[in-house]
Amino acid sequence: MTNPSTITRERIAAMEPRIRPYVRHTPVLRVDMADFGKAPLAVDLKLECLQHSGSFKARGAFTNLLERPVPAAGVVAASGGNHGAAVAYAAMRLGHKATIFVPEVSPPAKLARIRGYGAELVVGGARYAEALTASEDFAASTGALQIHAFNQEETLVGQGTLGLEIEADLPEIDTLLVAVGGGGLIGGIAAWFAGRIRIIAVEPEGAPTLYRAFEAGRPVDAPAEGIAADSLAPKRVGEMMFPIAEAYVERSLLVSDDDIVAAQRALWDRVRIMSEPGGAAAFAAVLSGRYQPSPGERVAVLVCGSNTDPAKF
Repeated sequence: MTNPSTITRERIAAMEPRIRPYVRHTPVLRVDMADFGKAPLAVDLKLECLQHSGSFKARGAFTNLLERPVPAAGVVAASGGNHGAAVAYAAMRLGHKATIFVPEVSPPAKLARIRGYGAELVVGGARYAEALTASEDFAASTGALQIHAFNQEETLVGQGTLGLEIEADLPEIDTLLVAVGGGGLIGGIAAWFAGRIRIIAVEPEGAPTLYRAFEAGRPVDAPAEGIAADSLAPKRVGEMMFPIAEAYVERSLLVSDDDIVAAQRALWDRVRIMSEPGGAAAFAAVLSGRYQPSPGERVAVLVCGSNTDPAKF
């Protein structure tokens, strides 16, 4: 298959060594689903929850700041929390100002992380879409460089480096399950693998952005609710990622809030991995049985974020 977008394997491979000094090569942990009370099945967990700033988003943030000229006004981003933390972290490391707009739904753990990286934090609006509008107004009035959480070429290329890293770690996998919000992560990863493995999207029932887009044949508005609304509820998937998803993502599975909470608890109870709701969504598809592997299938799950309050466990 031919990549239907400009987010190519060549661009991703060229970017990886540029961001390598700033991002961690995160570990892989092989677990047996028997340890979670299920039928025996080896599953490889890629622990991107251990990335700088607490999620995969650091990859796209550094790619933007290294690839695009940053003005004196610095950078601005809208975020449910993780993208904002990543942009704030990257700006701090590279010596730029950062202003981050987040909605009221963002959890305290994410706000504290953003502030800790020295960014100017603006909280307002009920959901991500309102924070995005405010950030666009700020960029227009100040000249700050806007870094979109998912609908930006550099963001997709940066997240694609995680696909490169997963292939290096796990060259034999058949299937990779990836949580979806705006689709920057799965878009970049799918562009890297380009149909060479099965990629399954996992979304909360309360925020079925890619699921609805597949039904409609284009990005459309979807509900933005549920326990993972701070990270997996952007209203609709990005226009840039959708052609990639149509070409290379097999399907989208929906999981319930109860499934996600059960996955969070299981990851903590059995392997002491702390994951936020959005970070545990892909594992929820396996734990709940909503994804049923074939006999002998090599399955990997991306645990993509850990910005939550430890007291919740």
